[in-house]
Amino acid sequence: MKFPDSTSLSMRFSGKICRAHYSSSPSSPNLRAWFNNFFDKTSVSSWNSLIADLARSGDSVEALRAFSSMRKLSLRPNRSTFPCVIKSCSGLYDLCAGKQAHQQALVFGLEGDLFVSSALIDMYSKSGDLRDAREVFDNIPHRNVVSWTSMINGYVQKGCSRLALLLFKEFLIEESEDMDGGDVCIDPVVMVSVLSACSRVSGKGITENVHGFVIKKGFEGDLGVGNTLMDAYAKCGELNLTRKVFDWMTPKDVVSWNSIIAVYAQNGFSTEALEVFYQMVKEREISYNVVTLSALLLACAHSGTLRVGKCIHDQILKRGLEENVVVSTAMIDMYCKCGRVDIARKAFDCVLEKNVKTWTAMVAGYGIHGHAKEALEVFYKMIRAGAKPNYITFVSVLASCSHAGLLKEGWHWFNSMKSEFGIEPGVEHYGCMIDLLGRAGYLDQAYDLIKQMRVSPDFVVWSSLLGACRIHKNVELAEISAKKLFELDPSNCGYYVLLSNIYADAGRWEDVERMRVLMKNHGLNKPPGFSLVELKGKIHIFLVGDREHPQHKQIYEYLEKLTVKLQEVGYKPNMGSVVHDVDEEEKEMTLRIHSEKLAVAFGIINSAPGTTIQIIKNLRVCGDCHTVLKLISKMVKREIVVRDLKRFHHFRGGICSCGDYW
Repeated sequence: MKFPDSTSLSMRFSGKICRAHYSSSPSSPNLRAWFNNFFDKTSVSSWNSLIADLARSGDSVEALRAFSSMRKLSLRPNRSTFPCVIKSCSGLYDLCAGKQAHQQALVFGLEGDLFVSSALIDMYSKSGDLRDAREVFDNIPHRNVVSWTSMINGYVQKGCSRLALLLFKEFLIEESEDMDGGDVCIDPVVMVSVLSACSRVSGKGITENVHGFVIKKGFEGDLGVGNTLMDAYAKCGELNLTRKVFDWMTPKDVVSWNSIIAVYAQNGFSTEALEVFYQMVKEREISYNVVTLSALLLACAHSGTLRVGKCIHDQILKRGLEENVVVSTAMIDMYCKCGRVDIARKAFDCVLEKNVKTWTAMVAGYGIHGHAKEALEVFYKMIRAGAKPNYITFVSVLASCSHAGLLKEGWHWFNSMKSEFGIEPGVEHYGCMIDLLGRAGYLDQAYDLIKQMRVSPDFVVWSSLLGACRIHKNVELAEISAKKLFELDPSNCGYYVLLSNIYADAGRWEDVERMRVLMKNHGLNKPPGFSLVELKGKIHIFLVGDREHPQHKQIYEYLEKLTVKLQEVGYKPNMGSVVHDVDEEEKEMTLRIHSEKLAVAFGIINSAPGTTIQIIKNLRVCGDCHTVLKLISKMVKREIVVRDLKRFHHFRGGICSCGDYW
């Protein structure tokens, strides 16, 4: 691309000059006359000011037009001209124009100038040309902190974080050799770039080492450094250290508060996220914004705290943010994951400018509730609206088909991803298809699809096949799947338990014992199942056989009464839902005290008749609990909503929304 044409230059940006320099004065009726009378076209400094103003305001095309007009007047650009010209090329991601500017800088003997070189490094980096960026950097005779920062930041922006850290090591060496501490003195700006690199590489030790250097240099009080350090620790999974950095920071800005709230929300620590928000509001120093509200909605989505989510919704309405696409998408996700897909749809319909994330959130929401027909209707509407589905959209579509057993539709969209939308199926898409085929009984086809995968199958793919083998009692494929899972995810005892149950169903008791021994030798213990229920804004947690709750006596008494009524209507315990090596009486007693039954009993006792009971279970609902909850919903005339590890179950009038297909 050549520099833009300078035709009618005065009319193009005389108004911009007037606004920039005389914003308090009324506009002249004749901007051309104003430009001609007051702008000194013979002065390089005047042109430099004009180009700089245009570049700073984001008018990159106009800045390049101004430079082109300046050159046509045979004026000689200087070291103050080129950085802004090159910045404009960078803003347009125009590598061709950038190289022209570079060539002219060479013509005027400015190749070694620090300001020009730093601008060139930034331009080449943003244009994806790291080789030329590094060549410019290496040819600078005397580098300063800006040069180093530009090159380090260039590596970070293009995902070359290890190269960025290696270059920082070189920087440290040069700084130690510069005894005068002049031009190469490390500052907080470069540390932000280095910490950004740390957040993109695995290994807590790297971030801790850089953190130590930050403290040594006295940069821990810098706001940008503190915020980036929090991000680096969070991405290393170090939540405690992230919180310590946050607590040490003085002052904090809205980014600091949003960061710690988002970190807690993304990692499932919803209570902590909400507590930080309450602290933020209490201190009244910083006003929360759209990002804060979105993070809080995510926290509510994870914990299923519908009541708190509705309070946040009220704040969104008060601030007039209901049409904001970021907040509305988070709100749709929250309502879906709190069991209220009907409210989610109303929120979805209120969004005027939907983006791909908004559409995908609604498709996924319908999918996890088993409403595949509605999910596909939203997807078709998305395509008709001209929105282009992405990788995640197709994961949601295929998962919806899997939850409802829509084999034909699933195959269609799996095959259409590449042919119609140019999206190569990834491991998540294959996982959905394996689950869909396996649960429908097509185990051999599912296994064949795994063997045909263009990507390496992960533990989700193999566990889907193993789960299908349990349903359809296929020991041979179960052993193949389990062997792969033991290699991919050796610390997960769930696979040993599942294979043991498959052996037990087949009467292979020696293999059941072998699984028990393997688990013991590997030091594996099955994680306890638990259920959550929200009551008046407070979360109550129940484990299997839990007797720690203050109302446990009432809960067990109520369950006993329910058990009698269940038996009167013909209920018989499903013994396949418990381990096989205990007697029948113990099996039945174990089934009675599953956590979801305790949670449901607690919810019924403590809520008004007709109120919906909402439960979150950390594991999949077992077959016996599924049967019992259907019967209870009919007996007590309540809707019981259970969100398990995979999906939602809406029990109403003795029927489950999943149609017993889960």
